[in-house]
Amino acid sequence: MHFDIILPLVIYLIFVFALSIYAYVKRKKVNQFTDYFIGNRTMGGFLLAMTLAATYISASSFIGGPGAAYKYGLGWVLLSMIQVPTVLLSLGILGKKFAILARKYNAITLSDMLYAHYKSRTIVWFASIALVVAFIGAMTVQFVGGARLLQSSVGIPYHTGLLIFGIGTVVYTAFGGFRASILNDAFQGLVMIIGAILLLGAIIYAGGGITTIVDRLMEIDPALLTPQGPNNFMDLPFMASFWILVCFGVVGLPHTAVRCMAYKDSKAVHQGIIIGTIVVSVIMLTMHLSGALGRAIISDLTIPDQIVPTLIINVLPPFAAGIFLAAPLAAIMSTINAQLLQVSSVLIKDLFLSIKPHVNFSDKFLTHISITITYIFGGLLILAAWTPPDMIIWLNLLAFGGLEAVFLWPLVLGLYWKNANATGALCSMLTGAVSYTLLASYDIKLLSLHPIIPSLTIGFIVFIIANMFGNKRKNYALDSTQN
Repeated sequence: MHFDIILPLVIYLIFVFALSIYAYVKRKKVNQFTDYFIGNRTMGGFLLAMTLAATYISASSFIGGPGAAYKYGLGWVLLSMIQVPTVLLSLGILGKKFAILARKYNAITLSDMLYAHYKSRTIVWFASIALVVAFIGAMTVQFVGGARLLQSSVGIPYHTGLLIFGIGTVVYTAFGGFRASILNDAFQGLVMIIGAILLLGAIIYAGGGITTIVDRLMEIDPALLTPQGPNNFMDLPFMASFWILVCFGVVGLPHTAVRCMAYKDSKAVHQGIIIGTIVVSVIMLTMHLSGALGRAIISDLTIPDQIVPTLIINVLPPFAAGIFLAAPLAAIMSTINAQLLQVSSVLIKDLFLSIKPHVNFSDKFLTHISITITYIFGGLLILAAWTPPDMIIWLNLLAFGGLEAVFLWPLVLGLYWKNANATGALCSMLTGAVSYTLLASYDIKLLSLHPIIPSLTIGFIVFIIANMFGNKRKNYALDSTQN
C-alpha cells in the first residue's frame, strides 16, 4: 500500500468534511429544508459554473472516458470535445426562465417544475420513479470508479476501497446537503483542473515528447491516429449519437437542471456560462488526451478503465500522484453528492409529501428524514457496486440516455410551448422510457444510431400528437390566463 500517496488524499478528504461542517452550521441559521436541497438560491457565477461542471464531469470523464481513448485512440479525444457546449446549452436553454418559474412556484425538485407546468400527479410520480431507477445505474458507476481508482493506484483491495470511498462520500453528502455540495464542487473543480493538466504534462514528459508518443502509437496501431479509430468504430452515426447523448441531451438531466434553480441573479448566469465552458473544455481535452497518449507508455492493459490510475503511479512522483488522485475522486464525489441529494429530494418532496399533502411537517423533521434516506440509499448503492463491469462508461451512458429520453421534451417544451399539456408530456415520457429500454436492452440500432436518437424522436412526435387530445392551452406555468 502506497502511504506516501495516501497522505495527500487524507488531507483532501479532511478539507471536504470541513466544508460539509461549515455548510451544516450555515443551514442551522436559515430554512433548513430549502437550504438542504438548493442552498436558498444564493449561488454566484463562479459557484454556478463549478457546480455545473463538477456535477457533469464524473467517473466517466476521469476513468471511463480516458479508458475509451486508450482503446480507440485520438478519434475518441476528438469525439469527447463534443461535450464542450454542455454548460452553455444547460444555462442557455433553461437559465433565466427556469429560475424565474422555480422561484414563482417555490420549486425545489425537477418534479416540482413539471407539476407547475402540467398539474399532473401522475407525471410527478412517473418522473420520480424513472429518476430513482436511472440514478441507481448512474451512481453505481461512480462508486465503481472511486473504488477502482483506489485499487489501481493506492493498492487498496477493491471492496475495501469501495467501503472507504462509498461511506465517506455518503456521510459528507448527508451531513452537508446542497450548500456543502456546491462549495465542494468549487474546490473539487479547481483540483480537477490542476490535476488534469499536471497528469498530461507528466505523460508527455515521460513519453519523450509528442512526436515520440505519436510514433509509438503508429507502431501499435495506425488506426489509433484516425478520427474513426480501430475498425472504424467511430463512424458518422456513432458521432451523431454521441453528440445528442452527451451534449444536447444533457439539458434533460435532472441533477444538471436543478442547478439552474439555485443561482442568485442574471450576472451569475453569464459568468457561469463562460467559466463553466472553460472548465469543461480544459478537463475534457486533457483527460481524454492523457488516456490516448498513455497507450504509448503502457500498451498492455486488459481493462482500459485502469489507464489513469496506472499512469498516475508510473509517471508522477508519489506525493504528486496523491495530489492528482484527488482530481478524479473530486469528479466522482461531486457527481454522487448531486445525484444522492436529487434522489433524497424526490423521495421526500415528490413522493412522501404528496401522499400526505395536508400534514405540516417541520423543516427539521424533513431534513432528518432526508439525511436518513441518503444513508440508506448510499448503502444500497455500495452493494450494487460490489461486482463491477470492465468498462463503466457504457453503463453510465445507458443511465444518461434513460434520463434524457424521459425528461428532455417535457422539460424543454414545458418551458417554451405555452400549449404543452399533461397528456402530451405523460405520453412522451412513457414512450421515451419504453422505446429507449427496448432498443438498449436488445441492442437495436436503427440506421446504426444509438438508441437515444430514435427514442427522443419518438418522444417528440408522440408529445406533439398526444398534446392534441389533452386540454388546450393548459401549460399552467406559461398560460397567460394563469399569470
